[in-house]
Amino acid sequence: MAQTHDRGKNRAQVTGLLTMLVWAILLAPAGARAAIYTFVDAQGTVHFTNVPNDSRYRATLIGAQSRSRFRGGRPARAGDPRLYEAHIQKAASRYAMDPLLIKAVIKTESNFDCQAVSSKGAQGLMQLMPGTAADLNVYNPLDPQENIFGGTNYLRKMMARFGGNLRLALAAYNAGPARVEAAQGIPLIPETQEYVSKVLHHYRQMTTAASLSPSWLRAAK
Repeated sequence: MAQTHDRGKNRAQVTGLLTMLVWAILLAPAGARAAIYTFVDAQGTVHFTNVPNDSRYRATLIGAQSRSRFRGGRPARAGDPRLYEAHIQKAASRYAMDPLLIKAVIKTESNFDCQAVSSKGAQGLMQLMPGTAADLNVYNPLDPQENIFGGTNYLRKMMARFGGNLRLALAAYNAGPARVEAAQGIPLIPETQEYVSKVLHHYRQMTTAASLSPSWLRAAK
């Protein structure tokens, strides 16, 4: 049955409600689990349901009665990239981005934990800051589909802003475009320099495993 909670002005309350709901589902008998859907309306009210009757609803948890098993009969677990494959492919198609690059960013940002929240307040798979999420019309950063589409959109914007230079785009994704422009290159920020290296490392591993050599990656050597 559907449940509705008033979000108010405190995003932390929304996160808390989502967390409690997720735990309630996880603690339910395996056969009773199902997908939970949410959306935030124009008044700031967060809606929860397991029977979506509005196109604005987005799935936030996949349980035993939905797509929790994949080829080979192995169940998908939290942090399993396969849970988000469809969202990644759709976002890559919409924003003309390499899905393996999206995966590399997610691997670096959250290790595929859709509930990840950093000490600075970045949220979800692609670790969107609240201000960035709002600019991208991402109402629930902990929703995998919204987060992936928003993060991919932002990464594409950074690629366009820095002329397709992958290193600079990744640096801008981490530190902000203004810092990259001020430094006229990757800022001398250890976290940002390490971030760019990690994403490229994961990207190379993934493209090698897939026997691919994207032009962006070749240019980033």
